[in-house]
Amino acid sequence: MKSYTIALGAAALLLAAPSIFAAGEGRQIFENQCVSCHAVKAPAAAADHLERIWQRKGPDLYHAADKFQKDWLSAWLQEPTRIRPGGVLYTRAVEAGKDGDQITAANLKQHPKLDAAAAASVTDYLMTLHAPGGFLEDVSLGKPSRMDAKMGKLFFKKLRGCAACHQDGAGEGGESGPQLYTAGKRLTPEYVYSYMKNPQKFDPGVWMPDLGLNETDLKRLTAYVLSLSEEN
Repeated sequence: MKSYTIALGAAALLLAAPSIFAAGEGRQIFENQCVSCHAVKAPAAAADHLERIWQRKGPDLYHAADKFQKDWLSAWLQEPTRIRPGGVLYTRAVEAGKDGDQITAANLKQHPKLDAAAAASVTDYLMTLHAPGGFLEDVSLGKPSRMDAKMGKLFFKKLRGCAACHQDGAGEGGESGPQLYTAGKRLTPEYVYSYMKNPQKFDPGVWMPDLGLNETDLKRLTAYVLSLSEEN
């Protein structure tokens, strides 16, 4: 029985080995090519949060496994598209125009592409990164009713002003925050819900406000944001 148990353990290790090795290779690729723009450690000193946000070149990835859907992330690394119309810090891309301030695409950098093997390895590595202390909250959304969908859209468009910073359709909404019409494909439901409930918990010093929604309305808004991917 003992030898049989050892054999089973060895077989399990062999099955897990490709993923473990891929994550190790992905970490090496990440450290060589990505750490100049992305942080994989949670910020420590509270006094440094605003300065860190002001200086960073790409979004933090210390909670990547909590945030991203794995298949989407691997595909995106191979064919990256712009998620933040104004870049990670939109003020760097703003220039005065005849119709007021506007985002100048020439000021924005294109994210580099990875080949399929490298993208898979980096994704495996990023899927090992979780926020310390467990930031995510369990949420059961279910299928929203027509009233829930209408209320979620109303919160987004008017009552909570989300559209001032975020787009819920291509070219529809603000440019200072990440677009949300692909959120359902790229983000986990738990992340969308937890981040909107308490953005400062994930990103201290960020300008995303506490929306002040009760549980029911927060679920309505989460469901609306996640539903946008079905339309785009």
